[in-house]
Amino acid sequence: MNSWYEQAKGKLEKGAKEVKGQKEGAMKSAVKNTLLDFCQQNEEFAQAVAQGGSFPECMAAVAKGAGNSISDLDAYKRAVSFYFPGAAVSMIMRIDLCGSVRAEEPEEDNVLQLNFDDFL
Repeated sequence: MNSWYEQAKGKLEKGAKEVKGQKEGAMKSAVKNTLLDFCQQNEEFAQAVAQGGSFPECMAAVAKGAGNSISDLDAYKRAVSFYFPGAAVSMIMRIDLCGSVRAEEPEEDNVLQLNFDDFL
């Protein structure tokens, strides 16, 4: 792992213990884990997290104006925007039509791919 990832990971894990608020607390684990995945995928994003605001501030921004609920995708978009303004998040879900009877990776012709941005 790179040093930016390790710094971001430490910051997010420490910050998760300091998150206050019912909404923020309910979302913090999923948002933290998703941010860690993004940090692992992109060193520039990891650097932005490591050098950016605190995770409790991020969670406050995610929860602001959320009302009684917020979709996972919207929560992730808000969290990413907190650390990296202007970045976009898209979500693709793959459905393996024969997954229950196969142990190996599916062939592409047996997979449906849905882009959740098409539904928003």
